[in-house]
Amino acid sequence: MKKDRHSKILEIIRTQDIETQEELADALRRSGYDVTQATVSRDIRDLRLTKMQTGKGHQKYAAGEAQSESHLSDKYIRVLREGFVSMDPAQNILVVKTVSGMAMAVAAAIDAMHFPEVVGCIAGDDTIMVAIRTVDDTALVMRKLEEAMRG
Repeated sequence: MKKDRHSKILEIIRTQDIETQEELADALRRSGYDVTQATVSRDIRDLRLTKMQTGKGHQKYAAGEAQSESHLSDKYIRVLREGFVSMDPAQNILVVKTVSGMAMAVAAAIDAMHFPEVVGCIAGDDTIMVAIRTVDDTALVMRKLEEAMRG
């Protein structure tokens, strides 16, 4: 039941601009789900929904993928572009060089992109070590980062 409701919530926020928990609860009720505000609040937390700006000056709920494609493009891609200098693979470690003092911010941007291939980042002042699951995934992450910075 919960899994079905979560799927329905994701469908609703993809197809409608939902600004409040009450609007989401109403949309779920119209779809046949008997929910309370507390249930909707837990579902929002479980799904890690966030609010993002719409083009109309309002906010709406968005899922992680939607955020990473829009909001992160605005916020983190800018950090990548401004701080990135170079990257070199070393087996399943990607060594990223940044402008002095920007490694922490660039590492946070990489982490926020939630690439499934990335295990985590360690940042110094101008160098980041990105731990990647496999050697093959290292090349994939490099391509993803290059594409992200190109826009």
